[in-house]
Amino acid sequence: MKRLLLTLAALIGFAGTAQACPNWSLNPIYGQYNVSMGQLRAGQQLSLTAGGDNNIWSCRNVRPQTDTGDGYFGSSPDARIFVNGIEGRTLKLEVRSNCDSALLINTGTATWYYDDDDAGNLDPQIVLTRPQSGQIDIWVGTYDGAYCDAVLMMSAY
Repeated sequence: MKRLLLTLAALIGFAGTAQACPNWSLNPIYGQYNVSMGQLRAGQQLSLTAGGDNNIWSCRNVRPQTDTGDGYFGSSPDARIFVNGIEGRTLKLEVRSNCDSALLINTGTATWYYDDDDAGNLDPQIVLTRPQSGQIDIWVGTYDGAYCDAVLMMSAY
């Protein structure tokens, strides 16, 4: 009986941890957008607040294929975009902020990407050289868990 209670307590604890991690199935905070190639060629921007309480390296469901630095994000995506016909193009997602921001995305192929400083000036940038059409979930966080104003910029070429 004691072993069963300990097992249940552990499962509940893991479930709580998983719920506090970035989760693509949650509704995005700033909305979801159908974005055309024309809009992406012209560039799109979204003002938002960067930050969060969840360190991605504590989240078993998130295993980025890129950067390995610290990053704190919310559970819900900040934005969700749906894009069609992007094959053969390059998709660039970049953040501008006055803090040490970080960027996390989950693509339609269920691949996680993370970056901390590739855009310079403590700002992140992720460039997908072989993007696939479909859903892309985007989280804008910070390196240290602080919160600040930020602008997410998206473009394709």
